[in-house]
Parts: sequence; C-alpha cells; structure tokens
Amino acid sequence: MDGEIRTWHYGLIARWWAEFNHGGSDIEFFQNTIRRYGQPAVDAGCGTGRRLLPLLHSGRDVDGSDVSPDMIAWCNKKAEAEGLAVNLYTQAMHELDLPRRYRTIVLCGVFGLGGNRSTDLEGLRRIHSHLRPNGRLVMDHHLENDEQNFISTNIKNSQLPAPWPESGDRRATSAGDELELRTRLLEVDADERKVVRQISVRRFDNGLQTASDTHSIVICVYSIEEVEAMLMQAGFCQVKVNRTLEVQDSTLDIERVVLEASA
Repeated sequence: MDGEIRTWHYGLIARWWAEFNHGGSDIEFFQNTIRRYGQPAVDAGCGTGRRLLPLLHSGRDVDGSDVSPDMIAWCNKKAEAEGLAVNLYTQAMHELDLPRRYRTIVLCGVFGLGGNRSTDLEGLRRIHSHLRPNGRLVMDHHLENDEQNFISTNIKNSQLPAPWPESGDRRATSAGDELELRTRLLEVDADERKVVRQISVRRFDNGLQTASDTHSIVICVYSIEEVEAMLMQAGFCQVKVNRTLEVQDSTLDIERVVLEASA
C-alpha cells in the first residue's frame, strides 16, 4: 500500500488553524454523541483542537490524533494554556495504533483527505480495530464530495492550475502580526476521482511580508454509497446515514450528512 499522505496542515498553515479555527455548532452535536455512546472516545483528525478542547472542558474522556505534528503541537500548547491534560498522538489514520480502545470514535472533516482509496479503507479498518465491542464510529461526509459532477465541473470551468487570487483572507493574530490565506485548485484526476488543492499562508509584520508557506492536499471524492460500502468492508456490522433533514438537528450543517457505524 502506498502510505504517502499529502496534506497541507503544516507551518504557517497550522498556525492559521490554531489562531482562527475554533468554535462551531457541531461541537454540541459531538458532545451529545459521546454522551450517547460512551467514553473513552478519540477525536481522530483532531487538528489544533477545535472540537477536542471543548470536549475536554465538558468533562469527557477524549484522546486526540492527527497526521500533522505541527497541528498536534498547537493543540498541546492550547490545552496547556487552558489547564487541560490530554493524550495526543501524531499518527496517520491508516497507521493508527493507540494504546487503548474506545467506545466512541469521531471523524469530522477528515475522511478522504491526504491519501488514496487504499489508505482511506485501511484507515477505517484501523478505526474499527480501536473500538470496543458495540462501539460506535460517528463521521461526517460533505455533500459536495457526493456529486460525480464535482470533478467534471472543475474540469470544464477551470484552467489548471488555477491562478492565485490577488488577495486572500487576511487577519490579525494574537501576536500582533497578520496572516493571509489563499487557496486554488491545482489538479483534477477524473479517472481516480480526486482533486488536489493548494493553500498558501503569508505572514505580514507592519504591513510587510516576512514569511510564507505553501502546501497541497489530495481530496478523494466519494459518494455516500461508497462510504457505506467501505465501512462494511472495514468490518462494521451496521451503518446508518443521518441526513440533516431526517435528524432535524440544528447543530448540523446543511451541507453534511452524518454516518454512524457499529463495531
């Protein structure tokens, strides 16, 4: 298996996530998920702790893992600043090998990122192996990745690689400098049903650019039916798809569905 992971969560880009990616209406949903299915839990793909730290503040027993050591370092720094003790592991999902087993595992915004179909399937197998009997995986799936025309539309309407926008999302940080984020579409592979996006973060001090980081990420495109089939292939005995309108949960984004899989 080709285990190379191509993602963008490093350097200034990881710092951007740490500075500006916090909060969100789905935190309450995942708090309720862990309350429903039990502890201990793990936030696989925890990033800089957007979900993980509030879960810890609510008293839940939750570990965190992520492929990026930079994201894990920021998560640890923020946890220490908030007086939280947390078990953090720098591991790719398809190489997951944690020291304990869980009643609940959460995947939020990470499935299909960075690898290929083989690593994604192995990641689900590893997740299954880390669940206790009758444990539950709860993961989201973005509907834009559920459309076959997502790729064909990008091919038709894009000159690749797409040009960088002249300016991006520029914000002041807690340290007093500024970070500016820009993204563009880099590649489209219709046969493999994947795209590559590129991200750039530039740092400015007193209006002058002083540093920049650029990385790219592979995004595999899956239908909901494909994800269901992969979960069953990975060893899960039951898969339930909760479409937003069906669950009528105001904490869920209208562009996402949630899949629950039983070990």
